[in-house]
Amino acid sequence: MLHAHTSAAERRRLLREALNEARRMDDVLQFPGAFNPLSARLVEKHGFAGVYVSGAVLSADLGLPDIGLTTATEVAGRAGQIARVTNLPAIVDADTGFGEPMNVARTIQLLEDAGIAGAHIEDQVNPKRCGHLDGKAVVDVHTAAQRIRAAAAARRDENFLLIARTDVRAIGGLDATIDRARALVAAGAEAIFPEALRDLDEFAAVAGALDVPVLANMTEFGKSDLFTLEQLRGAGVRMVIYPVTLLRLAMGAADAGLARIAADGSQAGVVDRMQTRAELYDLLDYAGYNVFDDAIYTYRPPTQGGSDE
Repeated sequence: MLHAHTSAAERRRLLREALNEARRMDDVLQFPGAFNPLSARLVEKHGFAGVYVSGAVLSADLGLPDIGLTTATEVAGRAGQIARVTNLPAIVDADTGFGEPMNVARTIQLLEDAGIAGAHIEDQVNPKRCGHLDGKAVVDVHTAAQRIRAAAAARRDENFLLIARTDVRAIGGLDATIDRARALVAAGAEAIFPEALRDLDEFAAVAGALDVPVLANMTEFGKSDLFTLEQLRGAGVRMVIYPVTLLRLAMGAADAGLARIAADGSQAGVVDRMQTRAELYDLLDYAGYNVFDDAIYTYRPPTQGGSDE
């Protein structure tokens, strides 16, 4: 009710524990992308390890393309709204850190203050673009490492998970990806997100070359196939995100529903596809609010002649 009942610090600690356990058990933690706070509640309801907040989704939600137009405060604000309502740890796409190393440091502290459990910083040039589009460019390894060092130095909670994303695969190939990943780990990255790898062998090569967890991006319509959890586990991946899946599902359903209303003059033909009022109220915990209100905020005047105490 109102906010998650676990603190941000506790969610960060639990993420660390879950990731350590996943590494010990050769398991994979799944992070579906929440496009708003209510969808984060759904992610928690279905028992996933955490919630992902995608930069592409946030941009799209604002009616903008994913080309570096959003700001650090917009990302921290939206991510904080999502983190507020779920007991799951939230990992956030922090793009390039939104500027120079000092901007990267400020971004990390904004995300900490917003209740986020971890974030990834990438090595694209500013302004960045979607990782599965052609025509990307990356900064040199020194600049990329500077961003990670700045992020690591800015952390006040040692459990805030610092993930380095590299987009160098599209420019320099697999060997360059591994070399870049090693440099980013040396700079302080605690996990590596190699964007737009082509197949499971490439994931296995990156995972085998590093002593930190590897994150896979299973986005639809991208450069990578949509590998199963078992396939990713076999390739040594320890974290997987589904960044835009829920938004695409929701927008596809909304588009079809609007088309039906326009054609039929009524929404009656799509009611069976909707979340019911009861399901929505259960997700929002209406019952909990009623108990809280009855127990605390309902004023009952004293009986005549009785005590005011």
